[in-house]
Amino acid sequence: MSNDPADDRPAHYFDDDPEVPTDPVLVDITLPDTAFVLETDRGVFSRGQLDTGTSLLLRADLALASTGHLLDLGCGAGPIALAMARRSPDATVWAVDVNRRARELCRANARRNSISNIEVAAPDDVPAGIAFSMIWSNPPIRIGKPALHALLLTWLGRLTEGGRAVLVVQKHLGADSLQRWLESQGYATRRIQSKAGFRLIEAAS
Repeated sequence: MSNDPADDRPAHYFDDDPEVPTDPVLVDITLPDTAFVLETDRGVFSRGQLDTGTSLLLRADLALASTGHLLDLGCGAGPIALAMARRSPDATVWAVDVNRRARELCRANARRNSISNIEVAAPDDVPAGIAFSMIWSNPPIRIGKPALHALLLTWLGRLTEGGRAVLVVQKHLGADSLQRWLESQGYATRRIQSKAGFRLIEAAS
């Protein structure tokens, strides 16, 4: 999932089961502290590249818990989940997406890069008793405010006490209004970073 307007293609990456023909492309992802090879495909967000918002999130100086459960909400092909898993090898990273092809890619990418602490799941398949100390997400702004707000309330409601979510949102797609809405829902919210037209917004439980 994402909110990068540079991707003009139909939003079929929000579909449960994309009908667009598969056409995979490998991408080398290099971050300051790790690197991995990512298989991307049609029908899943950001084929053939690491999108600007996700890159900003992964290059930010953000602390992660070393154990427990972490969440990549809207994992796509898995760049956020893979980075979280590499940075916290003793934690379990849940990579969640409604898109079946995205989940298959994320599983394959974890295997390709010999990463074993990722659990890939559809939203309804995450056990109810699991709570997350950290959520990272490039959320699906384009699904509209009601659906987005329902999505965020569901998953932010599963933060541990003192847990945090970090969202990357494009400024002109409503980052500031989303921050105000999160505050209105009782989350301690702050802007961590602003760069290249994107905001990194932290919401704490």
